[in-house]
Amino acid sequence: MILLNEVLLLTGSVILICILLNNFLEKLPVPSLIFFIGLGMLFGEDGIFRIEFNDYGVVQAICSVCLVAVMFYGGFGTNIRTARPVVLPAAAMATFGVLGTAAAVTLFSHYVLGLTLTEGFLIGAVISSTDAASVFSILRSQDLALKYHTDSLLEIESGSNDPISYMLTILAIAFIQQSNLSVPLLVVEELVFGIGGGLAIGWIAVKLLHSNLLTSQESHTVFLFGIMLLSYAVPTYFHGNGYLSAYLCGIWIGNSSLPQKKYLIHFFDVLTNVAHMQIFFLLGLLVTPHTLPSVMGLAVILTLFLTVIARPLVTAVVLAPFRPKLRQLGLVAWSGLRGVASIVFALIAILSNLDISFPLFNLIFCMVILSIAVQGTFLPWIARRLQMIDKDSKIGYTFNDYQEDSDISFIKVHITEKHRWCNLTLAELHLSQDLQVAMILHGEKILIPNGRTKIRAGDLIVLAARSFEDREHLMLREHVVELRSPLANKPLSETVQDEHTRIILIKRGMKTLIPTGRTIIRPGDVLVITHQTPKQPAEPRPEGQE
Repeated sequence: MILLNEVLLLTGSVILICILLNNFLEKLPVPSLIFFIGLGMLFGEDGIFRIEFNDYGVVQAICSVCLVAVMFYGGFGTNIRTARPVVLPAAAMATFGVLGTAAAVTLFSHYVLGLTLTEGFLIGAVISSTDAASVFSILRSQDLALKYHTDSLLEIESGSNDPISYMLTILAIAFIQQSNLSVPLLVVEELVFGIGGGLAIGWIAVKLLHSNLLTSQESHTVFLFGIMLLSYAVPTYFHGNGYLSAYLCGIWIGNSSLPQKKYLIHFFDVLTNVAHMQIFFLLGLLVTPHTLPSVMGLAVILTLFLTVIARPLVTAVVLAPFRPKLRQLGLVAWSGLRGVASIVFALIAILSNLDISFPLFNLIFCMVILSIAVQGTFLPWIARRLQMIDKDSKIGYTFNDYQEDSDISFIKVHITEKHRWCNLTLAELHLSQDLQVAMILHGEKILIPNGRTKIRAGDLIVLAARSFEDREHLMLREHVVELRSPLANKPLSETVQDEHTRIILIKRGMKTLIPTGRTIIRPGDVLVITHQTPKQPAEPRPEGQE
């Protein structure tokens, strides 16, 4: 019982420290994930608290579950429509890029560093994937959106290349153990059950989310958490790639129209943040710092080769058919940060009791730290030097949810000379107490108005009102108008809309239109449609009851 209390005390303290310091850490010039590793080392054997902890099995189990959450939410947050222009190059980097990186590290380790081919292949397989969390924590903290859909490319590549690295790690373990593993059978099982299982579970989940079986938002959240676990466990039971399945399941669900998606996003956003904190803290707790110098030289050489030669070369070869801009190529090459998946895969190899000539965990740990510290710290600077910052956009995942975090919504009204509010004071508008004028833009001036403020032609008025809360019966969804769509090139008045749906917005490029009946719908337009779910009539009460 004492041990349990110590574990709970340690876990709760770390989570609170991480959450409370998160805003401060995001402002640091170095990736915040390094802090969590340092915190773990502070609690560890060589730190202040001197906690002796070397249970690789426990850490591997916890980190694997956390990695499933990261993979699932990575897919959930990937907007396929937005990322469509870069799906093919991202998929190429997630497959051929991983294979090329593993091959380059294998050959370098064998012919230059003198390791055996199987040992070199093990290092290459484990370290070959990139880490989406590391890249996007930096881009988000600096609010850096990238040109040419490069952020979407990195998102899909980093989110989907872990399964290939995992499969290569299993192959490397089998080669070192000299097992009679059938490589073609392994590849087929990994891909068939991984892809099929993820898509099937995602399809079933969406159907159930739209059914009447789940009556509350809380049940939706708990249900999706269970689906996340099953998306990994079921295909893995049949020797499929559980990480690939979790990622594809997340993509299927995240790109479906779901009621109250905002709350699901908030839950998984917090869950994955805590998962990352927990993973890096445990890895810091597990490592013994005084043993790291023995592999630091090898780690520096391999990281330098990986960053300066292998990643740029593989990136150039894989993306060449897509003819990217040279500066985009340079940024993608630099953005290949290594992360938590590589250390988790190293733990899997260690638990297989491999006969190798170096401490794999310490080596991969040092390589990941070097990658995050050097590449992560200089990533914003490289992006600016290459002029890859898109100042007209914002970084972040795009979801089909238009409800704001606050219960207050803001709308703008342009005042023309013919507008009925023109030349009136705010007091003369007689607005409801639930509708307030928050701000008036008069030319280049910003006015905080009062009742005597006069509205003039050319003003932009910002109104504040409470958001609509009945999300159970009203939801928003997007519809992209394709070239051959029956809606294309027709006025809105000729579209068929039933009593429960209405087109309320049209997103056309960078513009947002509030349509009228005469508005012509064009190919490429994104229609924002409100859909009302009719309320169920109340059941009649028996006579005599109030």
